[in-house]
Amino acid sequence: MPRSVSGVEMRKRQAAHIEAPPPAPGQPRPNACCLCWCGCCKCLWTEDRIERSERQTCTTMDSIEAEDQQPTLDEALSWARSFELMLRSLGGREVFREFLRSEYSEDNLLFWLACEELRKETDPSVVEEKSRIIYEDYVSILSPKEVSLDSRVREGINLTLAEPSNLMYEEAQFQIYTLMHRDSFPRFLNSSVYRDLLANKRRTCQET
Repeated sequence: MPRSVSGVEMRKRQAAHIEAPPPAPGQPRPNACCLCWCGCCKCLWTEDRIERSERQTCTTMDSIEAEDQQPTLDEALSWARSFELMLRSLGGREVFREFLRSEYSEDNLLFWLACEELRKETDPSVVEEKSRIIYEDYVSILSPKEVSLDSRVREGINLTLAEPSNLMYEEAQFQIYTLMHRDSFPRFLNSSVYRDLLANKRRTCQET
């Protein structure tokens, strides 16, 4: 039986992934996917293209569609092809959240969702209040729900606290989006949570 991963161990793994030192100018980046994705080996130009695509997806998702919490079989199968489709689905987010909870990383998704809500705000007083709550809940080192952000991103957030905006967490949100996509999502697709969901949906289709 595989040893369960504690919350502390999971946070250390995520912190190690985020805090990895950047390469020196002119030096190629290490191929991180071979260590933290799914054992694949992709060339650097492909990794760069994926990173650009992820940033565009994360920063242009202005709203999350409110869908039926109970996904169809076809919808659940589509998640294996697209992390974005899963995040846009209410049922997908709930199932993914259940999986993240088992890995003690549910706060990553909650932080990302909170940032999505903040991005839609235009009232300065609401922006100030929500940005403060996000900081206290997910960025402050005193919070038990602190997410793993690198020191540069944290410093940038701290510089904007005096004059908060609805986009002040944009880079931090992208960093957590990337972490979930590259680190958590492949394991989710191989998890019993996702496999059991598909099995139940197939069984329901056969019965009807």
